[in-house]
Amino acid sequence: MANDKTFITTIGGRKFDPVSPDEKDIDIEDIAHSLSLICRANGHFREFFSVARHCINCAREAAARGYSSRVALLCLLHDATEAYIGDMTRPLKMQLPYYCENEKRLYSKILSALDISEPTHDESAVVREIDDCMLYHEFIVFNGDILFDKAPEINVDIEHSERAFSETKSEYLALYEELSSEVGKSC
Repeated sequence: MANDKTFITTIGGRKFDPVSPDEKDIDIEDIAHSLSLICRANGHFREFFSVARHCINCAREAAARGYSSRVALLCLLHDATEAYIGDMTRPLKMQLPYYCENEKRLYSKILSALDISEPTHDESAVVREIDDCMLYHEFIVFNGDILFDKAPEINVDIEHSERAFSETKSEYLALYEELSSEVGKSC
């Protein structure tokens, strides 16, 4: 008998359809919880380092570079889709256009559900640049790998001591609230 289950059940008890997401099923608590338990690099680091920690570092790097709270918030949320569809390594992701299309649609739904407008082209470029910066430095810290010919400038320390996922989740949520509040005040 075929399994016709077309949803995942989130930690908050929501029935989430990753192919046809409904905004009412998107919740920042679910996102923070999941990302705090997903390991970067598909688990190929010498120690656990969560996607949530990576996103926090991206947001802090954006702030350290003097970007707006909105850009920092976009950095914090740039991997939010992974809470619902998992993480995939870049080399494979580039080979799967259907996955990328779903990820893009889901990202738009997440932003809409959180009442955040789509990033501009320039904002998206900054988020990508900061994401690549963190990728480079994370791979040095956790694997000793040098991924690019030139090291991108970094303004924050990549904390590499293991933390309880609940601490990271709380920090992610607090930073989300802080940045959302600042973005709301500037509108």
